[in-house]
Amino acid sequence: MTTIGITGASGQLAGLTIDALLRRGVDPASLVLVTRSPDKLAGVAAKGATVRHGDFDQPDGLAEAFAGIEKLLLISASDIGRRIPQHQAAIDAAKAAGVRHVAYTSISNPVPDNPSPVTEEHRATEQALRDSGLQWTFLRNGIYAEFQATGAAQAVAGGKLVTNKGDGRTAYVSRADCADAAAVVLSTDGHEGQAYEITGPEAVTEDTVAEIAAEVSGKPVEVVKVDDAALIAGLVEHAGLPEPVAKIVADFGRATREGYLDTVTDTVERLTGHAPRTVREVLAAELPPLLQG
Repeated sequence: MTTIGITGASGQLAGLTIDALLRRGVDPASLVLVTRSPDKLAGVAAKGATVRHGDFDQPDGLAEAFAGIEKLLLISASDIGRRIPQHQAAIDAAKAAGVRHVAYTSISNPVPDNPSPVTEEHRATEQALRDSGLQWTFLRNGIYAEFQATGAAQAVAGGKLVTNKGDGRTAYVSRADCADAAAVVLSTDGHEGQAYEITGPEAVTEDTVAEIAAEVSGKPVEVVKVDDAALIAGLVEHAGLPEPVAKIVADFGRATREGYLDTVTDTVERLTGHAPRTVREVLAAELPPLLQG
């Protein structure tokens, strides 16, 4: 029985991955769940999983948290701007603990020219894994379709979807499909040295997102296309975002506009045996509760 570890185990992607592993028949006793909040995992612990405290900002305790793990799902941390040292600490600890294989949740198309603000952190982490001597798999997850639900709800409320993405397309993928793919990699063999581009089944423009929002809500949504500076100013003035955060949002839009997020693959279907969910399916499920709220 292979011992499977998951970092960030109380997060959304981890929770879906745990569910997917259990559906695939993985014994809960083979799971080691590493989290800063062990109390949040009492339910799966009751099923037999081992829950351990682990914090990338406390590297001295990570090797002990990873002890006995053979395959580790390293879910990227959420602290943009701090992730390179955090991930390096996790990789070093995995090696010290004797972990054999690390699957890492990266980003689509992490090439040097990609203007996405998180590209460098993911590219550096991928290189650190290559240099570590550990076996690795890169799960290059696309932009989550679920992320569009909040923006779509705001667009419905205001009647406008303001974007700097122009006519750029994004191959939005559901978080659940990313979790299903991760579960396959963790529970089967033959994925070492693979970089999987994990995307939805189609690349869509923001015009399509607005159309879907209008269909689901029954209210008109107009697309307003602006440049980067105007988007940043609007997010600061009207959404109350700090300017650095607004710039991050704008940089994702620029990456879309310049074609770095429009790759469509069949990876989800090849790995899991089922077609990935469309952005329409995700918004149809996620948007109505937000509109009611």
